[in-house]
Amino acid sequence: MINSNVFNYINVLDKAADASWLRNEAIANNIANVDTPGYKRQDITFEKELERALANPGYNTMDDKVAHLNEKNSRRLEARTYTDYEGYSYRLDGNNVDIDTENTMLASNQIKYNGLIASINQEFTNLKMVMK
Repeated sequence: MINSNVFNYINVLDKAADASWLRNEAIANNIANVDTPGYKRQDITFEKELERALANPGYNTMDDKVAHLNEKNSRRLEARTYTDYEGYSYRLDGNNVDIDTENTMLASNQIKYNGLIASINQEFTNLKMVMK
C-alpha cells in the first residue's frame, strides 16, 4: 500500500478489490467441489470488517474515516476465508454447496470487482488531472 493521504481511498479500494478477488477464488473452489461429499462452502468476510472500521463515531466525515484507515489500522481489513453454514447441509452426502447460488454469487462478485477496478482507475484519473 502507498503511504500518503492522497491515496487513502485508493488504498481502501485496493483492499476491497483484493477481497473480491479472493471471494472469486472461494466461489470457484465451491463450484469445483459441488459434488464432493462432505464439502462445506467457503466464503470471504470483508464488508463487515470495513463497515466496523468506518463506523468509528470519532470522525465526522467520510474523508476523516478513510484517512483513519492508515497502514496500522487497515491490517484489520484483511479478507478472511471462513466456512459458511458449517453445521448445515441439505444433501445426504453432507455437502452444502448449491450450484445456482454459487453461480449467482460469482456473477455478482464479478460485477463488484469490475466496479472496484473502475473506481480505482477513476481515482488515478482524478490524480492525473490535479497534477496537470
